[in-house]
Amino acid sequence: MAASPQPSRPRIPGSGLAKGLAVTLRTMTRKTVTAQYPDVQPELPPRSRGVIALFEENCTVCMLCARECPDWCIYIDSHKETVPAATPGGRERSRNVLDRFAIDFSLCMYCGICIEVCPFDALFWSPEFEYAETDILELTHERDKLREWMWTVPEPPALDPGAEEPKEIAAARKTAEKLEAQRAQEAQQAQQPQQDHQTHQAQQPQQDHQTRQDHQKAEGEE
Repeated sequence: MAASPQPSRPRIPGSGLAKGLAVTLRTMTRKTVTAQYPDVQPELPPRSRGVIALFEENCTVCMLCARECPDWCIYIDSHKETVPAATPGGRERSRNVLDRFAIDFSLCMYCGICIEVCPFDALFWSPEFEYAETDILELTHERDKLREWMWTVPEPPALDPGAEEPKEIAAARKTAEKLEAQRAQEAQQAQQPQQDHQTHQAQQPQQDHQTRQDHQKAEGEE
């Protein structure tokens, strides 16, 4: 058998109006806070999405960001170049060369998909938001402008002290330590002959003096 519905509490007439007036009175008694922008820059959250920056050296022209962009606001042009063989008898290979990389921020909805799908870390978020223009065409930033935004990209956050060290960093650190130890050993080996020569030169006068004393002593006994 279905349970009977609970009877609703009687509503006091004008309670909603009283709540609204209470909110209004609390707001009226508060001190007015005025943002002194642009004289005082606002404090932005660490992961603010302002503008997209391009690190061109990491871009391989894979077109993945342009294909995944839901607004189709990323424009990429490239051409292929033939790279000669590195060794005699080797095969030539071709590589993509970036000609144009542009983002139309008048169409961009700042979803961040292009940054997430980039497999080579060529795109980054910058908290910079002061790039308003009087002409909508100027909101299309070419690769030179996108490169300049890299100067405003903040440093990545520090790793958790309790987290494990990434394998790539650990391998690079071990390689650097090995090379440093090898250089120190080579430098020590290079200095060893010089030290031995200096020690021999320092001991030679003492040995000559001792030899003369032995000869004089032997002659005196004779």
